Amino acid sequence: MARLRVERVAEAIRSEVAEILAREIKDPRLGFATVTDVEVSDDLRHVKVFVSVMGDKAQVDETMAALESATGFVRSEIGRRIRLRHTPEIIFRYDTSIKRGARVFELLKEIQGEKEMANEKGGRE
Repeated sequence: MARLRVERVAEAIRSEVAEILAREIKDPRLGFATVTDVEVSDDLRHVKVFVSVMGDKAQVDETMAALESATGFVRSEIGRRIRLRHTPEIIFRYDTSIKRGARVFELLKEIQGEKEMANEKGGRE
């Protein structure tokens, strides 16, 4: 039962943080950031918010700095929007899983292309 509550709180926080990032934060350093996952501690006092960022390393660094700067605001908004006994501490983390997934997809396409080329060569001989 407790795990179900943690999951419900995580989903509520994910939704609210995404809304806050999209509509409330006006920091020009904030690039195109997408909330990809939220991990909530069992006692609901700590939250890790994972975000993916479109762009190069400089854009990622600026966006993460903007998120770090906005942590207090995001936390107060979460406290106002979601009824919890304690407003959790929020930590933003850069999520590289989408980049890694895209790289794996590229490698698979390369391998498939190499196999097709080898099959074409083998069929001609």
